[in-house]
Amino acid sequence: MASRSQPTTVDEYIALFDADVQAVLRKVRRVVRQAAPHAREVISYSMPALKQNGILVFFAAFKKHIGFYPPIGGDARLEKRAAHYAGEKGNLRFPLDEPMPLKLIATLTRLRAKQDAAKAVNRRPTRRAARRPSRARR
Repeated sequence: MASRSQPTTVDEYIALFDADVQAVLRKVRRVVRQAAPHAREVISYSMPALKQNGILVFFAAFKKHIGFYPPIGGDARLEKRAAHYAGEKGNLRFPLDEPMPLKLIATLTRLRAKQDAAKAVNRRPTRRAARRPSRARR
């Protein structure tokens, strides 16, 4: 990492790293954005993240790996595919000295987007929204 300043954009975050890590981060960024095209990029907890209704995924560079959060659940086959990369608490670590599993990252991001959309549909309306009279359009 070149500096300890707090990034406010994903571009600023990527610029903090050496060129070889920047290239990997750009690939991961491209893959997650393609996998969740309706999500927007944010910086949260000083890491790049994609947000739709809630946070879909975070990714971050470390000395020897790219971290991918949150833990993935809800698809046993996919969990098995990702098990090789599981770190503590189920978060994933993709070693920088191995080929980046971009297809797996895309699949994981699509799963999180699907889970996020389902969660948003199942959320109850807030009390304030429930009290508002609906306005019928004519």
